[in-house]
Amino acid sequence: MRRRVAITGLGVLSPLGNAVQSTWEGLVTGRSGAGPITRFDPVQSPVKFACEVKGFDPAQFLDKKEVRRYDLFAQYAIGAAEQAVMDACLASNWDKVDLRRVGVIVGTGTGGLQTFEENARALFEKGPSRVSPFFVPMYMPNVAAALISMRYGVKGPNYCTVSACASSAHSVGEALELIRNDQADIMIAGGAEAAITPLAVASFANMKALSERNDDPPTASRPFDKDRDGFVMGDGAAVLILEEWEHAKHRGAKIYAEVAGYGMTADAYHITAPAPDGSGAQDAMRLALRDAGGRLEQVGYINAHGTSTPHGDSAETAAVKTVFGPHARTLIFGSTKSMTGHLLGAAGAFEAALCALVVQTGVIPPTINQFTPDPACDLDSAPNKAVKRHVDVALSNSFGFGGHNVTLAIRRAA
Repeated sequence: MRRRVAITGLGVLSPLGNAVQSTWEGLVTGRSGAGPITRFDPVQSPVKFACEVKGFDPAQFLDKKEVRRYDLFAQYAIGAAEQAVMDACLASNWDKVDLRRVGVIVGTGTGGLQTFEENARALFEKGPSRVSPFFVPMYMPNVAAALISMRYGVKGPNYCTVSACASSAHSVGEALELIRNDQADIMIAGGAEAAITPLAVASFANMKALSERNDDPPTASRPFDKDRDGFVMGDGAAVLILEEWEHAKHRGAKIYAEVAGYGMTADAYHITAPAPDGSGAQDAMRLALRDAGGRLEQVGYINAHGTSTPHGDSAETAAVKTVFGPHARTLIFGSTKSMTGHLLGAAGAFEAALCALVVQTGVIPPTINQFTPDPACDLDSAPNKAVKRHVDVALSNSFGFGGHNVTLAIRRAA
């Protein structure tokens, strides 16, 4: 029999809260995390708002020297990992597990982008001598996974996935495979992003990917709405503790849900635009469900990639209709990015964690800012109000620039 994989711990830093419970409460009540940008002065930017993490205190998790030497994305990753480790009751029990069988995979889309910008500015304005000797280890995308492994002394598989907005969905899927293939018993898997910086905002804004509703940030992210005009950038981190099922039961760990399936494909179409027929997304969903050994009618909820872009939302809707046929009309196909914005490389792990909470609690967060129906996006998105519903299997879709597609299947614990 194939080794089953449980989710035994969750940790989250998001635009809605700096813990799982506060984030979940914000989602269920339909609260937006969007507001004016505070991390830099956006006066010259055409987009002046985002979904920032608010009130984060790195001193909760790091000493002063570490705060100075770790980029913000790595600080977020460590904060989420610390929460997840505590939640899984591992913090005081590392001596009871084989640390050679515990690994870390933390994905990111941009790595230490803030560090990159600051040091590039120092180089061009003040010369080479003003570049930090810590620039490379602060900027490199794999630093978060490395720091987490050193923090807990875990010596199993350790690396970083970088596939744009599919990065941390890949990290969870790869962690699943490592446990299934008996290369680890526990994996600390997730993603982190801190890309609300002048350079990234300017780039996304200039390619016309971002919403420009500066006058009303809370309603700017409108997945599936006819008047959607682009996504809202978000920052944060999410970490899941994945654990071999019997290993988790043996140590008496609580189990949120099971990571049951993993599907990944490439569009091979365009560097930023999704394939118009959604063929890559279709295949990712089919592969995840087949990997889970599930049936179409068992899926009660799909957490959409749903970024609020005109073409992306309609292409994903069409893909779901093609894969699920008549059943597409009975499930809920919603986007939590309406509240959190797009967490880029952290989105996949964050939304997989939300799927675990959906199947555990039987509550599906709403898709807010649904004002004007779009005939091309006509599936049930739980518009503007949470829905109570028993869900056996939830799918989490994550698609990234470059044509990367990932679907994760999360099954109710039983």
